[in-house]
Amino acid sequence: MGNYLGSTEQQYQDMLKIIGLTDGMDLYQTLPKEMIVEKLDIPAGKSEFEVRRILEKMGKKNKVFSSIFRGAGAYNHYIPAIVKQISAKEEFMTSYTPYQPEISQGLLQSIFEYQTMICEITGMDATNASVYDGPTAAAEAINMCLEKKRLKVLISETTNPMTIQTALTYFSSREIEFIIVPEKDGLTDLAVLQEKLDETSACFIVQQPNYYGGIEPVEEIAELVHNAKAKFIMGVNPVASTVLKTAGEVEADIAVGDSQPFGLPLAFGGPYIGFIATKEKMMRKLPGRIAGETVDEAGKRAFVLTLQAREQHIRREKAASNICSNQALCALTNAVYMSTMGAQGIQEVAEQCYSKAHYLADQLSQIKGVKRNNESPFFHEFVMSFPVSNEAILTKLEAHDILGGYPTDTGLLWCVTEMNTKEQIDEVVALVKEACE
Repeated sequence: MGNYLGSTEQQYQDMLKIIGLTDGMDLYQTLPKEMIVEKLDIPAGKSEFEVRRILEKMGKKNKVFSSIFRGAGAYNHYIPAIVKQISAKEEFMTSYTPYQPEISQGLLQSIFEYQTMICEITGMDATNASVYDGPTAAAEAINMCLEKKRLKVLISETTNPMTIQTALTYFSSREIEFIIVPEKDGLTDLAVLQEKLDETSACFIVQQPNYYGGIEPVEEIAELVHNAKAKFIMGVNPVASTVLKTAGEVEADIAVGDSQPFGLPLAFGGPYIGFIATKEKMMRKLPGRIAGETVDEAGKRAFVLTLQAREQHIRREKAASNICSNQALCALTNAVYMSTMGAQGIQEVAEQCYSKAHYLADQLSQIKGVKRNNESPFFHEFVMSFPVSNEAILTKLEAHDILGGYPTDTGLLWCVTEMNTKEQIDEVVALVKEACE
């Protein structure tokens, strides 16, 4: 790629100098050193066949658990075979930017159908053609709310830490005031939120359900935020939205989230897909692309990129966002998943997640010394504390090919989906009991 881009060594050094670095590896200085592999340990002169064997052996070092009880933003759901079969078709895999609608009708329609389904899931009026992931969507939503005299952003402490960190990184070079509203009993502290909201507040962000699984009082939150004339950004789990009140129903201004649960595998962390949906009054502030429906010369249904005077089409200094791409293949996969499952199927998934998670929580609570950290209602995630260390519990489970809850400062954050059987749940309870004794 270096030769293809045509950058000379001097140009490379000049670019590093401008950003205050001396070596390309300095770009990765924030990563732990043990995560950086400078060179694969492959002897020179090996044939393709031999190299393949070496790489396969390396790949076997990855641990793939047969039973997963962890979420924290990435969820293990069943993906019907037809979803992968359709989305892997060559005409979808090789599609590029639909700048010429005359020859991009199929791709444009797939994006349009995805947008329609996201609007139905969130109860909002418009959405874009997706962004990179959920945290990116939240950061872009903040950008939609900022005004000259409203540069204070409030984020609940119960929001996914990766979302908070992404937002702080996004606006690190701008004079934006960020306030983290603390949690109380697993939910946002509404008294502090009301105290911090004022005429300089641009928006408030909270997840529903939140990072710890708790179901937030979002209607009360929306009222507090709107009384301050700020915008309410609600992060949503699209599966939970089929059984909880939608962002539209609680009068949120913007709904954001990651639709990874809709047909995308865990895949070691990506690619995932973020969405931003909003009410009609804020539609023109949506970043990225929007596919729209129209008619052609013959009056037949047709699709185009609408509101095209956007980031990738106008002078950069006038752009409100630098998002100019979309996760079209992931969006297509989402649309195929939703079409395959149907509204009833997705709701059944949500009901199974809820009932199985509550069964696990009830069973774990019967073990001496094990308790939930709070009594707040939850969907399919919850935090449990134990009389022994998190590591002791996780090591015990790992020995039986089970990935336990995500370790937090106050315990383990458990997640249960339709993929977890009663037998698997009972096995977890028995092993945790052994570890605690």
